[in-house]
Amino acid sequence: MNATATGVFVFFFLAITVLGFVAAHWRRGDLAHLEEWGLGGRRFGTIVTWFLVGGDLYTAYTFVAVPALVFGAGAMGFFAVPYTILIYPFGFLVLPKLWSVAKRHGYVTAADFVSARHGSRMLALAIAVTGIIATMPYIALQLVGIEVVIGALGFDTSGFAGDLPLIIAFAILAAYTYTSGLRAPAMIAIVKDLLIYITIIAAIIVVPVQLGGFSHIFASVPPAKVLLKAPDAANMNGFSAYATLAVGSAFALFLYPHSVTAVLSSSSGNALRRNMAMLPAYSLVLGLLALLGFMALASGVQNMPEFQPYFKAFGPNFAVPALFLHFFPSWFVGLAFAAIGIGALVPAAIMSIAAANLYTRNIHREFVNRNMSHEQETHVAKLVSLVVKVGALVFIIGLPLKFAIQLQLLGGIWIIQTLPAIVLGLYTRKLDYRGLLAGWAVGIVSGTWMAATLKLTSSIYTIHLGSVAIPGYAALWSLILNLIVAVIVSVVVRVAGMAASEDRTRPEDYLDVLES
Repeated sequence: MNATATGVFVFFFLAITVLGFVAAHWRRGDLAHLEEWGLGGRRFGTIVTWFLVGGDLYTAYTFVAVPALVFGAGAMGFFAVPYTILIYPFGFLVLPKLWSVAKRHGYVTAADFVSARHGSRMLALAIAVTGIIATMPYIALQLVGIEVVIGALGFDTSGFAGDLPLIIAFAILAAYTYTSGLRAPAMIAIVKDLLIYITIIAAIIVVPVQLGGFSHIFASVPPAKVLLKAPDAANMNGFSAYATLAVGSAFALFLYPHSVTAVLSSSSGNALRRNMAMLPAYSLVLGLLALLGFMALASGVQNMPEFQPYFKAFGPNFAVPALFLHFFPSWFVGLAFAAIGIGALVPAAIMSIAAANLYTRNIHREFVNRNMSHEQETHVAKLVSLVVKVGALVFIIGLPLKFAIQLQLLGGIWIIQTLPAIVLGLYTRKLDYRGLLAGWAVGIVSGTWMAATLKLTSSIYTIHLGSVAIPGYAALWSLILNLIVAVIVSVVVRVAGMAASEDRTRPEDYLDVLES
């Protein structure tokens, strides 16, 4: 065991635990109301929202997996950089509208909005269930970051003794989330992001100096990993896969329940716009983070005898921990690993709260008890947030890691099917709820089928147009089918003269120009 690194790691974990419980008294509100517990009372301004959304989107798994993908697959791993650039113009246009209508009507989830806008409880149920199921493996994957750093600190990660640190971490997470709600991850996100910025800045200065500069790093990387394979007349090769991964991921990211929860906790639409203008700073950090994969290749950490057992256990996910262990003193290793570990707890907390909000508002309240008081509603949400955390913990402990990763591929495919009902619903009522339901079902089935044909080992499905093969992100292909079906069914419904559903929102709900 690396005693110094472990001591620093434990110190930061204890510090954020205290912060988590103190957060219950920050910007005090009645935590018996779901809007206060699950959305922080919608009072987070520009700075707090910036840390919260950033902490929500840039997770421990991002910290570990993006460099690991570059380490293993090369240039394809950089698709995460353009996609995080694309999402902010999308968010700048769309998210203030969603915030505005949710604020005026007290909506806590995207499914609340769908139910009111399209007048369909069943469509809202489909959106809620999709969000919950897509979130579960995402929460489980946050444990990957903790598991890797625990192993890197020198602990055995096998058996019950190996699972015990994970169980303790999630028990602490469950306790302060139950007590403080969204305020806890919002406050901890500030510490987490500061640690990550310190870690990345140090890494991009120290490691290249030790390796002889960036020119030597790139010269040491095999040419096949530096560039995508160029397309030819019969096959788009990596270009179409790269582009569709970037575009599809950009469409999907803000549809996840945890992203919506962070957005709706903002104090105003203008605070969101300012965030969409400022958040590309995280994209810069992500690009630098991806370069750690090339640095690991250039340093040859995968061939060092002391790291062989870890690469055997964790695969490319150990590339970043190996890099820090090799180039930095133990105290800084502890700080970097704390950044990764806390980077797992922040999004995991928000995800569990978001899933609990969805279940409480759009399943329990709609189909189990329609006369819930505010206190009952919040009590159910707190219990469900615990169940979600326990489920994610059992998931990662009981199943091999590769299953969590494979199911996460489905998560992106599934959540993007909610785009027509949510995003297009903010701009038009032309799509009938029956068309949206049919499109959602076709998108879910076709996307799952594409992933199944790939044996859940990849999300890149190749379609053939004449003699040209076009590999692309299955989520985007299935979304196109979803939209086609939704349009066709909506036209048929109108031609058949079937009654339209009630829209419980008003045009002025979508305007937030008067909000500060």
